[in-house]
Amino acid sequence: MELNEILSVIMFAVVCGVLLVGYPVAFSLAGTGLMFAGLGWFMGVFDFSLFGALPSRIFGNAMTNEILIAVPLFVFMGVMLERSKVAEELLESMGMLFGKLRGGLGISVTVVGTLLAASTGIVGATVVTMGLLSLPTLLKRGYSPSLACGTICASGTLGQIIPPSIVLVLLGDQISNAYIDAQRAIGNWSPDPVSVGDLFAGALLPGMSLVGMYITYQLIRAYMDPDSSPAIPTEEIAAEGLWRRILHALVPPIILIISVLGSILAGVATPTEAAAVGAVGSLMLAGLRLDEGHGRAMQLAALALVVMLVLANTMDLRVARNEIPTADMIGIIGAGISTLVLIYGMWIALYRVYTTKIEETGIPVLVAVMRSTMEISAMVFVILIGASVFSLV
Repeated sequence: MELNEILSVIMFAVVCGVLLVGYPVAFSLAGTGLMFAGLGWFMGVFDFSLFGALPSRIFGNAMTNEILIAVPLFVFMGVMLERSKVAEELLESMGMLFGKLRGGLGISVTVVGTLLAASTGIVGATVVTMGLLSLPTLLKRGYSPSLACGTICASGTLGQIIPPSIVLVLLGDQISNAYIDAQRAIGNWSPDPVSVGDLFAGALLPGMSLVGMYITYQLIRAYMDPDSSPAIPTEEIAAEGLWRRILHALVPPIILIISVLGSILAGVATPTEAAAVGAVGSLMLAGLRLDEGHGRAMQLAALALVVMLVLANTMDLRVARNEIPTADMIGIIGAGISTLVLIYGMWIALYRVYTTKIEETGIPVLVAVMRSTMEISAMVFVILIGASVFSLV
């Protein structure tokens, strides 16, 4: 084995060790890469001129790539849903639905974790949210601490594989470029690209299979060791209005998830366009959850959005024409009115999210969401830069 190959193996082992110690991923990748670049240069097996390709990778590939715009939009969507108490309402409703079963609370945590994974695409915030909301309840109900913590951690990490995962968005871009280069290297100059939508479709079944295995394990564990995951007594579950609460908590997030993922998988929208729809939808859903007197405005806005989609697919809404039939003119007017209603609903939602403050910190929800979005997005892109440095060594 040559010296450069030995250094490559050692570099990979070192970066794994540094990550296990707990250093940030971006600094671990970039720092290890630079350290071994210097070591390789000292031993005469590395040329620093290779780093000349770094600016083109950052500014040429990352900064001009429209797919990566989906990253902050998906992050905004997930953080907004978490900050607007959607997760809390889901946990309460699912707990009432499955609480009668042994292991039912754990199953409800897994189901909510799946829904959050399909709406956030990030892991850290999901685990923290699930831990704060569900861990005290699980322990209070007599759940085994190891089972409770394992359920939360396993459910929280589903965001890595269940679309729209931020990891899949980044991998989709890298895999697409690598696949095209590999096909051209073997003489295929018109290869079919691997899109982010393809990765989403491929990851959906493994992700749901993982959810099924989690739930199966909890049922088996509850059957074999009833004391580890007891059921909630029937008299403590409020049966009145249960299904109405479940539908109220479950239907809007599911519609949002189906709208985002369905548009990508069906090829109707690109990941960036679907992420923009998800960001707007999460804002309106948060406004509906936090609003005390203008819930009807959000409902009208949602109805206006449906009307706009129907009109766009059934009528010719082009204005730049010599003659416009009466039916199309009515459709254009209806689309204009629907647009105004949608803008009004978004304004009410934005105002409500901005004026509502988080009880623990006193910070407006919108401010907290924007801060978290900026922090997480910056972390993702810094990791991308660190990975670019690491890959050049």
